[in-house]
Amino acid sequence: MISMKKVQTQYVCRECGRTNPKYMGRCPGCGGLGTMEEEIVSNPAAASAAHPAFRKSEPVRLRDIELTGEKRIDPGIGELAQVLGGGIVPGSLILIGGDPGIGKSTLLLQTAIFLAGKATVLYVSGEESERQIKMRAERILASAPKFRDLSERLLLYTETSLDAILNAVAELKPEFLIVDSIQTIQLSALESSAGSLTQVRECTGKLRELAKTSGLTVFVIGHVTKEGLIAGPRVLEHIVDTVLYLEGDRFQTLRLLRSVKNRYGATSEVGVFEMIESGLNEVKNPSELFLSERMVNASGSAIAVTMEGTRPILVEVQALTNLTAFGNPRRAQNGVDMNRLFLITAVLTRRVGLRLGDQDVYVNVVNGLKISEPAADLAVAGAIFSSARGVPLRADTVLIGEIGLSGELRGIQKLSARINEARKLGFTRAIVPRLLRNRETFPTGIEIIQARTLKDAMQNAVSDAAPVGTDPEGAGNG
Repeated sequence: MISMKKVQTQYVCRECGRTNPKYMGRCPGCGGLGTMEEEIVSNPAAASAAHPAFRKSEPVRLRDIELTGEKRIDPGIGELAQVLGGGIVPGSLILIGGDPGIGKSTLLLQTAIFLAGKATVLYVSGEESERQIKMRAERILASAPKFRDLSERLLLYTETSLDAILNAVAELKPEFLIVDSIQTIQLSALESSAGSLTQVRECTGKLRELAKTSGLTVFVIGHVTKEGLIAGPRVLEHIVDTVLYLEGDRFQTLRLLRSVKNRYGATSEVGVFEMIESGLNEVKNPSELFLSERMVNASGSAIAVTMEGTRPILVEVQALTNLTAFGNPRRAQNGVDMNRLFLITAVLTRRVGLRLGDQDVYVNVVNGLKISEPAADLAVAGAIFSSARGVPLRADTVLIGEIGLSGELRGIQKLSARINEARKLGFTRAIVPRLLRNRETFPTGIEIIQARTLKDAMQNAVSDAAPVGTDPEGAGNG
């Protein structure tokens, strides 16, 4: 009788990567419910075997390390360079995630075409054939014909085996490697299928080792889950140097490239792109784009100045209040935190005297942007106040400030940079919290109105309205 080798299995948490020999409903590592998934146990020694593409590393004195000529590399796309902190750091591992069809492959193909002008780029795809990639490249080159002669240094390779990819790197010695996507790549030493938690983690670890030992810069594309997180164990984000998310509505042309982790630059930086037929077109002045369709002197509209990393961006916040048709009034939002919306409506009711108890309140940040910082509180409150009263706010005014539960306005960071951006866009008034210690220098050409309370701010923001402390009959029905 022929004996069959028993297959050993283990359970891996898809959130934190914790392994356990038996299934558990709650992960003992991160506490996640239902996150343990079964996988076949592979030979760890075979998976960790050295490859010729890896260079041997030895300890070296700090003082002996030379930094002469070590500088960032221009990726050819200004918005991408800003999100990366000024350019590409040689030898880094960069992970780009996003929904299917959002433009991840297009962005990296555009980057590869530019980089091929000064270095060898190996573009590896496990999802498309060379012909399909060439078709996308032709659309990009149609708007940038000057890069057409660079094709000799841009190498396309359709492969899903990481061993074969490492062999190609050892032979071709490129300066840049692009892998599309990490969920399609697998190590032959591991018995699990491509895209499994173990494969994603181990393949990413191999690519990190390649980048750190050889100085090769590696870009990796990763798919996201329905929760918006990169598929695979959360430890994946700790392996790489930089994590970027490409966000946007598939039915609109606007795309946002957001940095959530960057060892070599600021986090929360944002690059703005517009999807056109030839690829992703960078938006040099996003504030101007976001305000281009604004209706001046319309009630329920306010301008906020939010910081995305080191960049101030002006966005329009819209609000609509309406007499509720249900027992409990609704609160709905798109682009702002729901808990902050509850806080702002409560302060407007209690501290300003605005009756919202029988009103549905809807708040929207135009162009699908998401605002997470409290500095937009005053603009959200202004939009709600304007809609409830049926009076527009002054069109030349921006509102900046955090709201406290006592109705006071609290100070925020980088106020001078926000005001300067508003002045560049033609705004002549800025309502801000009262400054107890003025350590910032404000630009000339814009009036700074310091308000101590939300009620004071609303009094200065309206163009022509009833006294703020009153609620005339019917005003709350707008």
